[in-house]
Amino acid sequence: MTLTTQAADPAGATLAEPSRRRRSLPPMTTKLAIGLTLGGLILLFGLLGPYVTQDPSLVHDYGLTGPSGAHWLGTTQTGQDVLAQLAHATRGSLTIGAIVGVLTLLLSAFFGVVGAYAGGWVDEAFSLFTNIMLVIPGLPLVIVISSYVPDKSLWLVALVLSITGWAGSARVLRGYTLSLRNRDYVIASRVAGEKRWRVLTVEILPNLIPLLASQVVFAVIFAILGEAGLSYLGLGASGSFTWGTMLYYAQNGLALRLGAWWWFVPPGLMLALFGAALSLINFSIDEIINPRLRDQTRAARRGWRMSRQQLAKAKEAGL
Repeated sequence: MTLTTQAADPAGATLAEPSRRRRSLPPMTTKLAIGLTLGGLILLFGLLGPYVTQDPSLVHDYGLTGPSGAHWLGTTQTGQDVLAQLAHATRGSLTIGAIVGVLTLLLSAFFGVVGAYAGGWVDEAFSLFTNIMLVIPGLPLVIVISSYVPDKSLWLVALVLSITGWAGSARVLRGYTLSLRNRDYVIASRVAGEKRWRVLTVEILPNLIPLLASQVVFAVIFAILGEAGLSYLGLGASGSFTWGTMLYYAQNGLALRLGAWWWFVPPGLMLALFGAALSLINFSIDEIINPRLRDQTRAARRGWRMSRQQLAKAKEAGL
């Protein structure tokens, strides 16, 4: 009787199917949509901007002019176009972020995931090396290494930032891999005679993809902000444009004292917007990894709305 009723009611089946789909698939949150939009626009500007702007090193006989039709973001003290520098600086900062993200992913996955799955003396050695790298202060080490190398390329700066930034991600991945290694389906694969590399790549790594994505996003944020700090101190890449080098040259050109806001505001704003975009994406990935976090956030928001309604009712009762 129940089967006949459901088959005779196609509308009810149509309504029930989307509800099950909504429960099974996590919806795109507002934070994720805003983060992807901001990050995509900045990425598109960094990829296409250098092709439609002029040479950022081109010097004119006029300097420190405000935004105009000829120069949309004005010029520097030596007459260089700020928009052209911003386009090339965006590409340079994104390049460093991408390199550090990939290298951090490889190093943290090797020392964290492979070491934890192998176990024994391999895990002990990898864990000891990770702990040593974790307690080494990152920023002072980067400053020391950068100060001893006179001509630094983007690759060298990215390599130094990767060496000092992978240990934390490796520690997180190791702890999660240790919990996955003792799951029933992993043990069943071992008992069935599956090869170790296949168990690692088929049974364990797919469950680590959300966590790996979150760690890569965090590494990119760390790399871009770290490079900006080094360049602001004069220890960044030589002969290249990044958001940090723009701020460094603006500081040396006394842009703040001279009121040339168009020189230092754009790179600072790009840093803030891209960092906010990656942070929103990282928060969204955390909610996807941990559904309880998403449910707690929604419950807290409902509690805030209820408290506001109760406050409004209390005010009305007082009147």
